[in-house]
Amino acid sequence: MSYEQAAAAAEFIRSKYSGELQTAIVLGSGLGAFADELQTRVAIPYEEIPGFARSTVEGHAGQLVLGSIGGINVAVQQGRFHYYEGYDMQQVMLPVRSFGLLGIKNLILTNAAGSLNTDMTPGTLMLLVDHLNCLGVNPLRGPNDTRFGPRFPDMTEVYDRELRKIAVEEANAISRERFEAGKDAKLTDFMHSGVYCALSGPTYETPAEIHMYRQLGADAVGMSTVPEAIAARHQGMRVLGISCITNLAAGMSDEPINHQEVMETGERVAEVFRELLRRIISRIN
Repeated sequence: MSYEQAAAAAEFIRSKYSGELQTAIVLGSGLGAFADELQTRVAIPYEEIPGFARSTVEGHAGQLVLGSIGGINVAVQQGRFHYYEGYDMQQVMLPVRSFGLLGIKNLILTNAAGSLNTDMTPGTLMLLVDHLNCLGVNPLRGPNDTRFGPRFPDMTEVYDRELRKIAVEEANAISRERFEAGKDAKLTDFMHSGVYCALSGPTYETPAEIHMYRQLGADAVGMSTVPEAIAARHQGMRVLGISCITNLAAGMSDEPINHQEVMETGERVAEVFRELLRRIISRIN
């Protein structure tokens, strides 16, 4: 993917929406309903945007939605492209590349993930503090165009410390308000923090693999997010990552893992998740 290809996608997106876009959000499996809340929304199917691939996974609507929420203009990917779908890393990175060229400074990445931590049960959220790239490839491999960023970008703090602090504060506030309103039986923090491990998929992991990733320090596993986070940091964007824990990873329970469980859990936490996103967006802008 060249700089010119990303610029063409950015220019097309800009032609569809007159407002200055401030934040971009990528919605993972089962989490796409947030995009339906936008005001003055413009939905663009991916196949209409130059260079964008098609999303082939259930739970990914496959469109870019532009609009505002709380008076803040945002670009929302209702579904993403995955390496396991057969797309190369240049295609996976293209949306984020175009966001950077649109002048967007903040990127919120969400995903559905399997838990390797018994304290994180399905329906909880995990704030990404770091990641393990076990995809087998770095998305920046190949010639570097310095108009995107430096040849050797620093990854000491991929997930922005200030954005993480805001996310924790708002999650705690929601938990407190829900308890006081009688919506939850007890006052608990539903936001955990941990390390996300990105794997190529599309198979779910074996119990032996999960044991290995736990030893490496992973708290959750998934098949996305890391390439987009690397591309965003390469371009100097601030990144916030949130995993919706949809299942216990292989060997953590006696139940088999299936995509329907992922979708159902995403729908179950949708209300709280959307409220959290609304609050975070209002503060980071």
